[in-house]
Amino acid sequence: MTAPRTAVRRLALARVISVTGSAAAYTALMFEIYDQTGSSVWLAAALVVTEGVTGVVGPLASVLGDRFDRRTVMIVSDLAAAACFAGMALVASSPGPLVAIAFLSALAEAPFWPASSAAIPNLVPEDQVSWANSLVAIGRNVGIMVGPAVGGILLAAVGAPWVFAINAASFAVSAALVVSVRAPFVRDRSDEGEHRGVWAGFRFLFREPVLRRISVAWIVLVLGIGMAMVADVPLVDVFDAGSAGFGVMIGLWGAGSILGSLAGRWLTAATETRWLVLGTALTACLGIAIALSPWFALVLVLNVAWGAGEGITGVAEQNLFQRRSPDSVRSRVLGAVEGLFHGGLTVSFVAAAFVLPVVGARGMYAIAGVAAGLSAIVLLPLLGETSITAGRPTTELP
Repeated sequence: MTAPRTAVRRLALARVISVTGSAAAYTALMFEIYDQTGSSVWLAAALVVTEGVTGVVGPLASVLGDRFDRRTVMIVSDLAAAACFAGMALVASSPGPLVAIAFLSALAEAPFWPASSAAIPNLVPEDQVSWANSLVAIGRNVGIMVGPAVGGILLAAVGAPWVFAINAASFAVSAALVVSVRAPFVRDRSDEGEHRGVWAGFRFLFREPVLRRISVAWIVLVLGIGMAMVADVPLVDVFDAGSAGFGVMIGLWGAGSILGSLAGRWLTAATETRWLVLGTALTACLGIAIALSPWFALVLVLNVAWGAGEGITGVAEQNLFQRRSPDSVRSRVLGAVEGLFHGGLTVSFVAAAFVLPVVGARGMYAIAGVAAGLSAIVLLPLLGETSITAGRPTTELP
């Protein structure tokens, strides 16, 4: 048997490798599609069939993590994604087939995250769940931060086909790391008859009072966060900071998210709800502060804090969802959360196209701050929650 901490370290390394590769590949995909077509329609299509598909397919794909052995699901998902990116390397000069296989790659990747996240409480003792989620979150955030830069450099140096091929190799390495873990990815599923069907995750989510409250708060939050994401480039233009300023701002946010995820390893069942509320309230204050900032240097500092707040709340959220979801439905619950998150972002992105011209970049960040403040208010009753048992809430919140 693989030692618990060793198992999590290998999964976190797998995430670093595959997420970095994917971020690099999708950066190359966007540039390659636009270079070949010069069309914003093609770019939008590529985004819809890759990033957009997550919100739709994620909850459906999460069923696999509850129905089959999660280790097997993760390995098959990685190998299928590797095959898709290898295919993209072969058709890189044809935009139609390239986008079509990119869609298949998004489908292939979809089961991995809910299955791997649902497995965490089975791999480590309860008092190490925060440490495990922190390490995995760091791996994911490092990949998201570093991947686009790696993609841009490789695209210029060796071309898009090689970027896709390297990403295929990264998924093969990720699969090998998962294969090397000998540990129970699945525990007791004797109650699986109570949680049947694709929508069991959503049903459990909205029947469990604490998770329902967090889900409502998260929907409100992402509607605002999406506004801020759309406003990033216009905000940089307000300060005339150029593309370099944009890159620094996003990079510092990523660095902050890594620091926040690192801090999340010290959360406990008694403190994670407190930090969930505090981190969300911090996001509210930072959104307003960025909207009012007279200097770009201050915006950069605030973005580090913004990323740190999101990093620690992300670990706290994962802890709560994992602790409160029975193993037989946990993957579907986490898939439902991902679906709500990406669905909220999609709605926010569409709305932002109409709101940005009216309120400007500063106004968009102010909206994000207000939304985060409302989320924190929704979460406030959780401060009375002191003990968490998987699947059995100890406090009945309204």
